[in-house]
Amino acid sequence: MNGELTPGLLAAVAAILLTQSIFLFTNARKYGHNYWLWGILGLIQAPMPLLFYLLFVRKIWQKKPKQL
Repeated sequence: MNGELTPGLLAAVAAILLTQSIFLFTNARKYGHNYWLWGILGLIQAPMPLLFYLLFVRKIWQKKPKQL
């Protein structure tokens, strides 16, 4: 590789960032979080904003208490 970005690679990266940003924006809005912040962070970098959102904001790793 000579270090150049091909148009296909650039399109794939743009699609990943846009998809991540749209998911973070809509999901944060649905659950009442700061959706503009998460949408913008999703456009900047991947996959760290998505991981931080799911682990620290939504807290998906915690078990839900059993209902009687």
